Amino acid sequence: MKAREFDAAFDSNEVDIVDQLDLSRARRPGRDVQRVNVDFPTWMVSSLDAEASRLGITRQAVIKTWIAERLDRAAQ
Repeated sequence: MKAREFDAAFDSNEVDIVDQLDLSRARRPGRDVQRVNVDFPTWMVSSLDAEASRLGITRQAVIKTWIAERLDRAAQ
């Protein structure tokens, strides 16, 4: 399907264009993952684990959430 035909199908909303896409390689910009290693003192890991347990999420989720919140505040 040519780009002009694809655009027309999208604009007309008559055809489900998702069937025309190859989603096997689809990526969200800026969402690539890069692994990093960080060393924390034992007391900090214990505190993170306690907070993760309280929230019912993983230690990694706590760390990522807190860092994201801090970066959002710093950007404002």
